[in-house]
Amino acid sequence: MTRLITVNFTLPTGATETHTGIAGDTVLDVALDNGVAGILGQCGGGCTCCTCHCWVGEAWLAKLAQPHPDELDMLEYAWGRNQQSRLACQITLTDALDEIEISIPAQQS
Repeated sequence: MTRLITVNFTLPTGATETHTGIAGDTVLDVALDNGVAGILGQCGGGCTCCTCHCWVGEAWLAKLAQPHPDELDMLEYAWGRNQQSRLACQITLTDALDEIEISIPAQQS
């Protein structure tokens, strides 16, 4: 049976969007499938760029696996990086992440 996981996105404008993905997909998959503004995923989820940089709601951080060193390296290049920064391609949806809150930082002008 397919398990749907809800992802709540807050855009740089403050607008919100709610979309669902299948357990096992990534937050990047959900964002790209639904055209969420600000998430590009230029490397296709290979953790070789930071165009899917996002901020994870503080309450959800402890539910995520620790970031891989490659992800930490890529985040060094992300504009607006903070303690809640992750790459959407590295967040795999599980039942524990249902209703996860993801904010998308504004791009540097």
